[in-house]
Amino acid sequence: MNALLEARQLHGAYGRTQVLRGLNFAIGDGAVTTFLGANGAGKTSTLRAICGMINTTGEITFDGKRIERLRPDQIARLGIAHVPEGRGTFSRLSVEENLNVGALQRRSKAPVAGEYELIYHYFPRLKERRKQQAGTLSGGEQQMLAISRALLMSPRLILMDEPSFGLAPLVVREIFQIMRVINSDRKVSLLLVEQNAALALELADQCYVLESGHIVASGPSATIKNDDALRRAYLGY
Repeated sequence: MNALLEARQLHGAYGRTQVLRGLNFAIGDGAVTTFLGANGAGKTSTLRAICGMINTTGEITFDGKRIERLRPDQIARLGIAHVPEGRGTFSRLSVEENLNVGALQRRSKAPVAGEYELIYHYFPRLKERRKQQAGTLSGGEQQMLAISRALLMSPRLILMDEPSFGLAPLVVREIFQIMRVINSDRKVSLLLVEQNAALALELADQCYVLESGHIVASGPSATIKNDDALRRAYLGY
């Protein structure tokens, strides 16, 4: 599988505090990749480095183009959407208005009307609540809204930071099943940071395990899942 995004010797820092130390990884075009590890391992910082939100050195290429010196808005317009931890919805706007924000940043010139119907097909509860203020939605519904807003940008890659955080297990299962369908139907690549390692490994094709800003293991998710010693040492189950 061809790589859509690649990082080579990627270092990242907040001021003088180094958080990423020479990462090398690749995200397959149309694939699902997960970054796993304990809190503080550097997972969220890796997503922020890709988006241009922290200071970095090294190389990041997306679809063959160097992006490590671009601004976050320029990176987004290339087709990288970020669903941050905490969902990042505009709580005072309605569901529909939140979706309109995603559509304004749309990369594709194709008509957007059909995209709304597709979003509501994936997440019918959002259609029922499209006039409702986003801040009054349940946590699961807000996560669905954040994903939908990212999809309206017509991305080639979606970065998802802890999509299960604070959600009931049944809701998490539902969201992950929908993400599997979206990946299959739309060939959108996914990069998933997730504390629920077992669930992430079910969804992902490829896995990277981080510790203290280093990649300590990588490989097909099935291989990582079946390595009992690695799971106990780094993934906690």
